[in-house]
Amino acid sequence: MVEGWNTGWEDWFGQWKEDVFDFVTPYPDFDVKGLQQYAAQKGVKLIMHHETSASVTNYERWMDTAYRFMKQFGYDAVKTGYVGRIIPRGEHHDGQWMIKHYERVAAKTAGYKIMLNAHEPVRPTGLHRTYPNWLACEAARGNEFNAWSHGNDPDHETILPFTRIMGGPMDYTPGIFKIKMNYYNPDKKEQVHTTLAKQMALYITMYSPLQMAADLPENYEAKMDAFQFIKDVAVDWDDTKVLDAEPGDYILTARKGKGTDNWFVGAITDENARSLSADLSFLDEGKVYQAIIYRDADNADWKNNPEAYTIEKKLVNKNSVLGLKLASGGGTAISLMPITAEQQLQMKKEIKALPKTKKKK
Repeated sequence: MVEGWNTGWEDWFGQWKEDVFDFVTPYPDFDVKGLQQYAAQKGVKLIMHHETSASVTNYERWMDTAYRFMKQFGYDAVKTGYVGRIIPRGEHHDGQWMIKHYERVAAKTAGYKIMLNAHEPVRPTGLHRTYPNWLACEAARGNEFNAWSHGNDPDHETILPFTRIMGGPMDYTPGIFKIKMNYYNPDKKEQVHTTLAKQMALYITMYSPLQMAADLPENYEAKMDAFQFIKDVAVDWDDTKVLDAEPGDYILTARKGKGTDNWFVGAITDENARSLSADLSFLDEGKVYQAIIYRDADNADWKNNPEAYTIEKKLVNKNSVLGLKLASGGGTAISLMPITAEQQLQMKKEIKALPKTKKKK
């Protein structure tokens, strides 16, 4: 997805103007056709970005034209945005007129067979079931708020699964590896209020069937061992189990990758360091799994040492219980993948032995 591809970005933010974007006119350096061909060669799908500048009446006039333009150039997904004060003046993001607008966009994109990801919408209430193309939306303070404001406190992501996400999937944009913004500008004081390990765990604790690797490629290239989890983790799920939780404090979630035998576990905490136990009794009987554990380093801390992490490997089965140590504002992400007897032998020297079978009472 490319933001800022279409003309009008020089003079829209905070201007409360009616006609800003037409959603079909690219800047001269944005080669629509060339990008389409390049994406096709790489087997990559493109997501169109439609920032409306909250001029919603203008967007409604352009929707059909914009969606035809998308289909012409191979886009079958759109991210909409509604930053600013709503036009028509007097309407609001969570008012009845706008709720009807979000529904109109969902219905119209469905008609064009376009997937929808809405930002700055009203909190969802299950309409993604009515419109299955409405795959995700923001509708709460996402990860981007950490870049230009006080940001989201460490307990923020421990609350959202019990509030916002109850109404539908959230496009939170996790996966930030470069935590402190002063890396880019020494004058910046903002940072993401998590550890790096917690950012990986969010792919599991924050449900969305549309996920994003939200950091710069070079920040991932510097930590490819940790990035392996983002490459491995599933995007949608066949099963979900909340193993332990206290809203506002912590959550420990396990999910089974859609159409696979792989499980993934995510644990996150608030500003308090804590220890949790992950009971793996949900795993299949008779199977042995390789557990790759991406955890906070012993000296990790969301404020003082957020990028310190450790990766461990273990053999586990359904009788296993993993002890998890979470740093302040931290987390743990675990991939659990079935392995063969031959693979077990190869790993024998580097991981712990399987636990003994639990005795039945």
